[in-house]
Amino acid sequence: MKRNWKIAGLLATLLLVLSVPLYIMKHMSTENGVSETASATFTGSNSCIECHKLAYDLWLQSDHYFAMDTASETSVLGDFNDAELEFNGLTHKFYRKDDKFFVMTDGPDGSMQEFEVQYTFGAWPLQQYLVPLDGGRLQTLALSWDTITKSWYHMAEAVYPDERVDHTNWLHWTNQAQNWNGMCADCHSTNLKKGFDPLTKTYHTTWSEINVGCEACHGPSSEHLKWANLPELARPANTNFGLVVQTSNIENTRYVDLCARCHTRRAVFEDYNFEWHDLLDQMVPELPREPFYFTDGQILEEDYVFGSFTQSKMYMNDVMCNDCHNVHSGKLILDGNALCLQCHRADEYDTYNHHFHKQVGEEGKPVVSAFGDTYQAGDGASCINCHMPGRYYMGVDYRRDHSFRIPRPELSDDLGTPNACTYCHADQSNQWASNKMKEWYGSSAKQHFGSYLASVVSSQEHVTDKLKEIINNELFPPITRAVAISELGNEFSDENKKILVSKIHDPESFIRYAAIRNYNVTEENDIKLLVSLLNDPVRAVRFEAALALSGIPDIPISENEKKLLQKILNEYEGALMYSADFTASRLNLGNLYRNLGDTDKAIEQYKEAILIDNEFYPAKINLAMLYNQIGENEQAEKLFKEVIADGPDQHYQKYSLGLLLAEMGRYEEAVSYLEDASVYLEENTRIKFNLAKLQEFLKNDEAAEANYIMILEQEPESPEYLIAIVEYYFKKQNYQKAKPYVIRINNLFPDDPQSIELLEFVNSKLE
Repeated sequence: MKRNWKIAGLLATLLLVLSVPLYIMKHMSTENGVSETASATFTGSNSCIECHKLAYDLWLQSDHYFAMDTASETSVLGDFNDAELEFNGLTHKFYRKDDKFFVMTDGPDGSMQEFEVQYTFGAWPLQQYLVPLDGGRLQTLALSWDTITKSWYHMAEAVYPDERVDHTNWLHWTNQAQNWNGMCADCHSTNLKKGFDPLTKTYHTTWSEINVGCEACHGPSSEHLKWANLPELARPANTNFGLVVQTSNIENTRYVDLCARCHTRRAVFEDYNFEWHDLLDQMVPELPREPFYFTDGQILEEDYVFGSFTQSKMYMNDVMCNDCHNVHSGKLILDGNALCLQCHRADEYDTYNHHFHKQVGEEGKPVVSAFGDTYQAGDGASCINCHMPGRYYMGVDYRRDHSFRIPRPELSDDLGTPNACTYCHADQSNQWASNKMKEWYGSSAKQHFGSYLASVVSSQEHVTDKLKEIINNELFPPITRAVAISELGNEFSDENKKILVSKIHDPESFIRYAAIRNYNVTEENDIKLLVSLLNDPVRAVRFEAALALSGIPDIPISENEKKLLQKILNEYEGALMYSADFTASRLNLGNLYRNLGDTDKAIEQYKEAILIDNEFYPAKINLAMLYNQIGENEQAEKLFKEVIADGPDQHYQKYSLGLLLAEMGRYEEAVSYLEDASVYLEENTRIKFNLAKLQEFLKNDEAAEANYIMILEQEPESPEYLIAIVEYYFKKQNYQKAKPYVIRINNLFPDDPQSIELLEFVNSKLE
């Protein structure tokens, strides 16, 4: 199984060459875990017990409490009594020496080595273990303990069964994909300061509390303790009890955004700042779209709830996390359907006439789900099994989709999306499920926001109009409208540009961000628009505007505007340095330096990205393009061939390599790559056009003519392609074949003098 960033890299290749993607993160120096948040400092969860004993005791039961701990007799759940696990032809061992815990496993060089476990990571349904390596790194062992079956398993086998993960692979436990400092730490400890030095590539990571304590959500509490110790009448009003973060009497959007800090797939800007005002000042959550989500927004990869929940009708109706979850224990506040019946009428929804499934206790045959789980008679009457189907992550961790949608099996075949019906009834077809739904509910069921968007994108007619309808409909969730904007941006046109312009000053920061991210500069007025966004109150929007402007040479703006632009670009550069321990940031640093004309720095950063992960295609592709620009075509050829060899489906790269080889004068080789690319990218007429030109040059007349005709069948009114085939026939003095295309040009431009002259010329040749 290929990693999804590979897929994303392929889909975004052309965009990566032209613009800088946003993996925005900010560099910030830290000192031994001391907070710089106002005047408040961290005091630890124990300081809360005296006044908040109930909340504290609930917290002791939570996943937050067990998020991380020092390895000890009580915290380690795995079997370290000389246990063994066979995997990849190796025998991995688990044992103890006195009060310490050790593993024997394949190390950084692939050889079997002994490592001491220093920390535990999580407790249910699995526990992982952290091992220190050089440079201040803590690495997450692939050897994991299943706390349900009480057995060891290897994460690579569970998550990447089709990929051999050895020590040379980015996914190996000793490499960056499994690095705790950058990948995991900020959501598993309190007051985390990553402390990465991009020059030495070392970490000095600190925390004030090893697990997720009270202050991870409420902020540093020293000022709150001062407030609490005052006599009641002496306590100042309207100060949020002296707490930095307000968690009560707030709207659901703010409440959910507070949890998004950790419960979303996202790119962060810096060490967590408790005083952010807009979520996009602190991070950019991943939009619910492929390749991390299914095309209709259902969960696919590890998406951590926010991206699915913010698509839901519940979110749009002011429901927030604590309506279902106890905020201190993390557990559900009610059992079974009672949780949903807080809002939904039992006499309408908790009945056979709604769900058409047996109740618990009634006789019936069990079914085996798509993931091999057995569901008994009565499980189908559970609200969450129909409206919150889930998937397994990390091998054994079952997580439910929080977009709360009605199953739509009739869409599954067309969209390639799952549905709850055939998830449980895995032995049945989508058609069977669709027939059942029609039998029970008729054919008037409304589509979920995401399903409607997916249907629009997959259709061939009136796509722009339908996307515009979604974008302008404030009844749709902002995150869904942002996805629609991104889809619209894939086909940049004058019409679509007007839509993006109308959303660049939208009150919703997510909408503004998506609009500017998908905007192309085509005229001077665009520059003025982008400059105005350098003063946007939200950091993510400012970054996108600055990045778009950074690629414009000799930009016509005032000195003050240039200073502001430089200030934001410096901030963006520092943000990327914060997370320069990962390929995406190194890639974006390379893109930034390329935009600014610093070729040497750009090459250096692309190379650094490749050093972190040798299979990271986007960095290799952008580096190859840059080598081509500076005339180092042999280096570019080598990189393109590496990418193609590692992924035979890299058809756009075959196209790029074909063009490169043609530039190098190796025409026959170029033809072979272009022909291969044109077969798999048949909708891309530009490939066939370049192929036709090359075949014409090589005097492969039959092939050249066939390709010219083929692209004009796809784009019959393209002036460029019409002129090309006319020129081709004129060179052959075949005016008879040229005439229909000359007439077509004349029909497109009947009043154009050159068009009239062209038609007269061809008629004269045929007299």
